[in-house]
Amino acid sequence: MKNIGIYLLMLFSIVGCNDDFVNTQPLDEFSQSAVWKDPALAEAFVLDIYGGLGQGGFDEQMLASLSDEALFTHPGRGINTITESRSSPSDRGFINYTYNWGDLYSRIRAANIALENLEEPEFDNEEMVNKLKGEALFLRAYYYHNLLRMHGGVPIIDKVYTLDSNDFEVPRNTFEETVNFIVSDLELASSLLVDNFIEGRATQAAALALKARVLLYAASDLHDISIASAKSPVISDFSNPEYLGYTEGNQMERWKRAQEAAKAVVDLNRGYKLNHSQPVSPNDGTQNYLSISLGGGSAVGDPAAASELLFARYFIASKNESGQRIGLFNGPNGYHNWAGNTPTQNLVDKYELLDGTEFDWNNPSHANRPYSDRDPRFYATILYDGADWKPRTSDVAGSDPYNQIQTGTYEINDGTWNGLDTRNSAIEDWNGTRTGYYMRKFIDPDPSIVDQNTRQQIPFPLLRYTEGVLNYVEASLELGEEDIAKEWLNKIRFRAGMPAIQASGEELMQEYREERMLELVYEEHRFHDARRWLIAPETIGQQVRVVDINGDLKSGADVDIYRYDPTLYEYTYDVRDLNPGIENRQWLDKMYFIAIPRDEMNRNAELVQNPGY
Repeated sequence: MKNIGIYLLMLFSIVGCNDDFVNTQPLDEFSQSAVWKDPALAEAFVLDIYGGLGQGGFDEQMLASLSDEALFTHPGRGINTITESRSSPSDRGFINYTYNWGDLYSRIRAANIALENLEEPEFDNEEMVNKLKGEALFLRAYYYHNLLRMHGGVPIIDKVYTLDSNDFEVPRNTFEETVNFIVSDLELASSLLVDNFIEGRATQAAALALKARVLLYAASDLHDISIASAKSPVISDFSNPEYLGYTEGNQMERWKRAQEAAKAVVDLNRGYKLNHSQPVSPNDGTQNYLSISLGGGSAVGDPAAASELLFARYFIASKNESGQRIGLFNGPNGYHNWAGNTPTQNLVDKYELLDGTEFDWNNPSHANRPYSDRDPRFYATILYDGADWKPRTSDVAGSDPYNQIQTGTYEINDGTWNGLDTRNSAIEDWNGTRTGYYMRKFIDPDPSIVDQNTRQQIPFPLLRYTEGVLNYVEASLELGEEDIAKEWLNKIRFRAGMPAIQASGEELMQEYREERMLELVYEEHRFHDARRWLIAPETIGQQVRVVDINGDLKSGADVDIYRYDPTLYEYTYDVRDLNPGIENRQWLDKMYFIAIPRDEMNRNAELVQNPGY
């Protein structure tokens, strides 16, 4: 101890005589002034703003489970708070950080820092400056659009606050002001990003696509206060409706603006196989949709389908990111996966038969073979009982040498066999599906990808060309231009192997909405779409439907190891509501707008609360 004391005394004596030691710069940090003098450091700062995209939509708890697309298997994580309409400013329930108030404003602040420092750049590279400004503008607009989708109008912060700033309480801007601010950022970003084609980063195409989305939302019924008030007393009683939508102006003019913006996306001509005048074969339809969902990230999909991605969250093979584990999060428990976000029967029943007629459980031929001759996209999206899938892991292969999904209970020679992918599985009996289905879309079907061990490289589509086409279809329908709408809607259906839609009027609008649901399923649209269309009570507010499956051996059948086989089994399918207590969905109109956090309101008295709270 005495020697250590002498050593420290000597060290302090040296330090006291050497001012350079005190002024040494840390080796792992850069000062703000240094960042904006170096184009590489400035680019690194802007790249960090992309961190607000998180894992895209590939988190363990997906936005799909807040809608009628999926049920989250593991209760108690805040999803029920929203699906049961118990959300409040003090307990908002599950809000993914990519939509969370504080996280979004943190990224917006970073974008503001970049834009302020790039206004009068300290390095001589005009091309780099324009690219970085364009990306910062796009990202600020993207984060604001997520706030807009959840809350309506929000405070617009377009400058950097410091400790010397005087007033930190900023009033909430109107819905119209928020929309206009976002669109203005995107228009400027579009002009600056003409030659920016780096994978995973903002481009002119991405700016055009986001502008089209924002204007589509702005034109929707939820944000026309006269329409929304007539359908919802909560909105009609709100004292500041200008924060929720337009209180004046012409909705048709807004639809026209949305149509023009969407047409600019359509004109990019980035669609994958949207050039058919007749339906492709069912097998080709399934493969087309599968390739689109794989986004060029799998060895078994067509890499050309990546052209659909206008802005996406990509993953690096060497990094251990949770978004690479979407198969583990959602795959069957009989493969040692977690069965997280499982398709609902509500969704499955939306898939038409191959000839374009609706599926009907009251039709015996439909009910006896419910998974036969369905929309080819069904087979690329849903893992259902009897579906062929990847090889089982070595410890399970002997129980299922046929590699088929087993979500039912079946007779075999020596008794009853609980399917390997049920909650009574002999493999794992705690994390199986509650609905009778598993998610297939976005899960790499390459047999070499073992979901619980291997990181997949499937990108998440934040903005996709076909969404732009569907936005164009919707705006055209609202404007009464049905021929244009059907032309493009049928291009999407022909690519999937489905016949043309012949409907008109309200029936055509309903067909479009269901087509949009199936084409964009699990891409974080349905929760927002059902709200902006004011159809949430009869869609995402309905109880989750599930299926119980039983296979009874036919007379004389001999089975030791189960496999799906209608020649040996008589299958029955019992469709019912999810058991009470697991999730009791209901819709209260306050959920049209997600609550602003209580602590944020406590900090900012200028904020006006959402309706219904």
